[in-house]
Amino acid sequence: MESKQEKVKMYSKDLSVFYSEFQALKEINMEVYENKVTALIGPSGCGKSTYIRSFNRMNDIIPGIKITGKIVLDGDNIYEENVDVVDIRRRVGMVFQKSNPFPKSIYENIAYGLKINRYPRGEIADRVEESLKGAALWDEVKDRIHDSALMLSGGQQQRLCIARALAIHPEVILMDEPASALDPIATQKIEELIEQLKEKYTIVIVTHNMQQAARVSDYTAFFYLGEMIEFGETSKMFTNPDKQMTDEYITGRFG
Repeated sequence: MESKQEKVKMYSKDLSVFYSEFQALKEINMEVYENKVTALIGPSGCGKSTYIRSFNRMNDIIPGIKITGKIVLDGDNIYEENVDVVDIRRRVGMVFQKSNPFPKSIYENIAYGLKINRYPRGEIADRVEESLKGAALWDEVKDRIHDSALMLSGGQQQRLCIARALAIHPEVILMDEPASALDPIATQKIEELIEQLKEKYTIVIVTHNMQQAARVSDYTAFFYLGEMIEFGETSKMFTNPDKQMTDEYITGRFG
């Protein structure tokens, strides 16, 4: 699991998550490298989304949740008692499976979070444009930026949600199956965008699509029944995995 070239941006150490009596994750140890894309694969219900949501403490809001172990961001355990959770969620942004634009204009969708964080009005306009360009959406919407975001196509709405996450300048972007509801052309745009974004951001993506994981990620982790079975460079994982179970899942023999 060691990498000589890469800088570790985040890692989990003995991370376990319980929903009341049910253990969803079992002592997960994994590193996330800076400016790389890490894909989480595995069948439904294996703990991928629980794990990714642990990286910005979104699981905190679930009743009966219990979390042991730690997740470290730039050397600091984000589960320490005195940690500013709002700041963690600013530094570690989230894009969900289903695009969830607010019923507001394209502009207001992105400006909303900036206004809550009391950015100066002049800076907000600049950041809206910068974020839309960062999400490869500016050229498509610049002439209708005050129209409703709900008028956009599904793929455009998902890129708008990515732009919304970019607006507050996160360091890490979590993506929970960001293209699963999109058509092939929109999916390709999201994948191309991920390739561009990793120049500036560290990305963790959950995907059920083996081909997508192979295309977009530098590292892959295979989860099964709450355990991480294998983690390593994607190129090796998809050609010569260490574990037979990994090989059987990737080649479609189970899952």
